[in-house]
Amino acid sequence: RLTVRNVKLFTDGALGSFGAALLEPYSDDPSTSGIMRVQPEALAELVREFSINGWQVNIHRIGDRANHVVLDTYEDILANASFLVDALRPRIEHAQISTLDDIKRAGKLGVIPSVQPTHATSDMWYAEDRLGPYRIQGVYAYRTLLNTYPTRVLPLGSDFPVEGINPLLGFYAAVSRLSVKGDSPHGSGGWYPSERLTRAETLKGMTLDTAYASFSEDILGSLFCAPAKPED
Repeated sequence: RLTVRNVKLFTDGALGSFGAALLEPYSDDPSTSGIMRVQPEALAELVREFSINGWQVNIHRIGDRANHVVLDTYEDILANASFLVDALRPRIEHAQISTLDDIKRAGKLGVIPSVQPTHATSDMWYAEDRLGPYRIQGVYAYRTLLNTYPTRVLPLGSDFPVEGINPLLGFYAAVSRLSVKGDSPHGSGGWYPSERLTRAETLKGMTLDTAYASFSEDILGSLFCAPAKPED
């Protein structure tokens, strides 16, 4: 049986191509701040329309400017008492670059950050040159995102085919912040190791949290429960 209940919208491009929409110019190319692929008004109208019709909305956003626009949109929707956050479960896909204030705002709103740990270990070799030492504090900040979300939900995925589909690659990246060769720009201790997740948190992020983020927690996400989940 196929269940279709969400839509994915796009706001900006990727960090590697200078397409991520930033609040300030790129540190290694001050001539650009990335691109917004949709105007805020148009995004707000789409999110409102889909929400009214019962669709979960997942929004691709990489840069901190795109994040700010997405959070403004979700905040306006959730200000309407007829929209409950647990009924909508609004998601941000990738959640790569955020201001620290917007990380707190996302947590307060209950917006779900859906992340892919291998993006961090793929981009760590150039990310700080591209964004600078201040912005990097809110980049691939998985520990911070998890601690800020009120119910500690952080879905972890692969972003296949952009990254490898093997779940062990994502698991290793989340708990080590290292490349598959065991190194990083900060050495063998991992890239910004304070943002590492524990093994238990990573397993939960790849199972229970992804099920919750797709309204599937009653049938997916765990093997042992009462009653048994039929899909497992």
